[in-house]
Amino acid sequence: MNYLTHPLILPESIEEREYQLSIAVTALDANTMVVLPTGLGKTAIGLIVAASRIHNFGGKLLMMAPTKPLVEQHFRFFSRHLLEPASPADGCSGASMFTGETPTAQRATIWRTSRYIFATPQVIKNDVLAGRYGFADVSLLIIDECHRAVGNYSYVFLAGEYNRTATHPLVLAMTASPGSSEEKIHEICMNMGIAAVESRTETDPDVKPYIHERDLTYVPVDLPPELAFAVRSLEAMIASRLRTLAGLGFRVPAPDKLTMKGIQAVQAQVQSRIKKKDPSGFTAASLLAECMKLRHATALAEGQGSEALKGYLHKLGRDGEDPSASKASKRLAGDSVFLELRAIAQTWETELHPKRGMVLELVQRQLELYPESRTIVFATYRDTVQILVDHMKEHGIDCERFVGQASKDAERGLSQKEQLKTMEKFRNGEFRVLVATSVGEEGLDVPSTDLVIFYETVPSEIRSIQRKGRTGRHGAGTIIVLVTKGTSDEAYRWVSQSKEKSMHKEIATLRQGPKGLGATTAEPALREAPVSDQGQMSIDTFLSTRPSVIADDRETSSRVVECLHQKGVPIAVKRLEDGDYAIGDTILVERKTTRDFADSLVDRDLLGQLRRLSARVSRPILIIEGEDLFSQRNIAPNAIRGALATIGIDMGITVLYTSTPEETAEMLYIIARRLETAGTPPSLHANKPYHSDAEQLEYILSSFPGIGARHARLLLRHFGSLRGVLSADAQALMQVEGIGNKTAETIVALMRRDYKK
Repeated sequence: MNYLTHPLILPESIEEREYQLSIAVTALDANTMVVLPTGLGKTAIGLIVAASRIHNFGGKLLMMAPTKPLVEQHFRFFSRHLLEPASPADGCSGASMFTGETPTAQRATIWRTSRYIFATPQVIKNDVLAGRYGFADVSLLIIDECHRAVGNYSYVFLAGEYNRTATHPLVLAMTASPGSSEEKIHEICMNMGIAAVESRTETDPDVKPYIHERDLTYVPVDLPPELAFAVRSLEAMIASRLRTLAGLGFRVPAPDKLTMKGIQAVQAQVQSRIKKKDPSGFTAASLLAECMKLRHATALAEGQGSEALKGYLHKLGRDGEDPSASKASKRLAGDSVFLELRAIAQTWETELHPKRGMVLELVQRQLELYPESRTIVFATYRDTVQILVDHMKEHGIDCERFVGQASKDAERGLSQKEQLKTMEKFRNGEFRVLVATSVGEEGLDVPSTDLVIFYETVPSEIRSIQRKGRTGRHGAGTIIVLVTKGTSDEAYRWVSQSKEKSMHKEIATLRQGPKGLGATTAEPALREAPVSDQGQMSIDTFLSTRPSVIADDRETSSRVVECLHQKGVPIAVKRLEDGDYAIGDTILVERKTTRDFADSLVDRDLLGQLRRLSARVSRPILIIEGEDLFSQRNIAPNAIRGALATIGIDMGITVLYTSTPEETAEMLYIIARRLETAGTPPSLHANKPYHSDAEQLEYILSSFPGIGARHARLLLRHFGSLRGVLSADAQALMQVEGIGNKTAETIVALMRRDYKK
């Protein structure tokens, strides 16, 4: 075996592969997206590019991945194989890992001193928005699982910011599958500023020598009569509701053609009528909600099993019996067909679907033939994962679940720390069978996974490719896909295969010469600072007077924070007890989209939330963002008007309206500028309770004439205590910025004035 030789790569650690070197050469010339089947060494290509880039340009490497387990995996790989440059001039050294668990106070220092940084994108985005560090000295940005770089995912903002601000930017984006549509692939490339695409398939001549045989088998599964009856009952209920929708004049698909695309087409018609205040729109929205619930129940019956269906029917019935339930839930729970089906389901004492038993037999056979082998079982739903784990443990098979962090009802997810621990145990052979949801699909390095079982087919070509890539990485592997005959399982099989072919076709086209690549989607900054009557504001003056905004850390996924950052507004990111944005001591802003406003009004305590906001500061503001506030959900317009009247009159909250996140950012900027340039800052003496010793001192001092929040802080910082301020003479007081002769003499006079009632 030949090994790569490079000053920054550990000798005899990375195998020399021609296709990896060829791709790396391209990636060193321009921003490049690498599309490579799992197991063919995308990470090794990243290492080669990083070593060459750091050796030639110095600076830092930043590598991002969407999950902590994946970040940890990259950190371990690069730490083992990538060496330090000799005698660096910048004083940086070593590799560091950033995740949400890394203390905020430490990250700026770690960033400044580290050469190689591995992180989840949300952490980096929060820090960049807060101004803790920038990308000027990052000479290579590696984006793993780059197919996520769409919409408002953090990769989009970070890639644009990096290409705009780095001194010597270079992006290497990697994925096993960017998707099948031309539009999505181009969107990904544009969002990251990609100028070149490099891809290989398992049939390419330079790749074939490194491909291990993978045996792919589709196993047909018969749907039991009991579940077939359940499917017919559910389809009959769907058909009934679609007929009602058709009777209201809506164009609806046939019951067996009710795909998500079909549902979205009907939803568009429904929203159009709601905007016109047509009562049929609200009725249709309720009926469509029932159809979606019934469609999900059908999918459970066909692909998951009787236990999953039984539990879901019970949940639907329980929800419909709740007095506060929606009309859709109550109507569905009272449907005679539904009641009959739910009663029948209660009589099912054991799992009826053969899939669970087939998984057990496949795993048992694998372990009997190859006791040291590893198996991954993929299932879409977390409930199914738990059912499979319990069933296999009952039969003596040592296995563990691998699911995401989110918790729902009584089913607890796995924290990132637990995910890492589980994967490490699986990697070390402490158990041989892993049952995973989609969280196990992306990028995880699991050596010698000999068998992968799909509990059901998936319509996504990305997920299908990623699942298949869990085996055949270091040796021959087997993939078994369970397909329930005559159901959506069969349809999804062909959909996935068709999309995979389309993806390879689109990638091949891009390799010939991608058209329109190389641009970025970084939007223009918001309008610049206002110009005074005397002429344009100087940059020094602007920088010294820029307003600052505190953004709640849960808002960093929005375009609002990104736009404020592009505007140059200093942003602090922290968890706010109330509100989404804090401006100065007196303004808290709650931001609600029109949909969120309606949802909060119905399902959550919107008015209670806003009362707390109003009690905390003297100038509370509610920004409602979006269109058609009075057409959201099935809420009477007068109910929304009543809520707005309560908010504005009873609570004293200023209500402002914007159409887009960009407009919201502009509004926040103007509010902040107005607060900073106002002649007399508002008093602290409103309803705001003080929580610290510093706030108590500010509270007292700000009550003096001419002394508000800002000058109270400046005086206390200068003199160190309230006693120091009040014992100072006028000349000493005037040394503080903003304290003139009149204010200073007023403070001194007040301190000497006798109290007369």
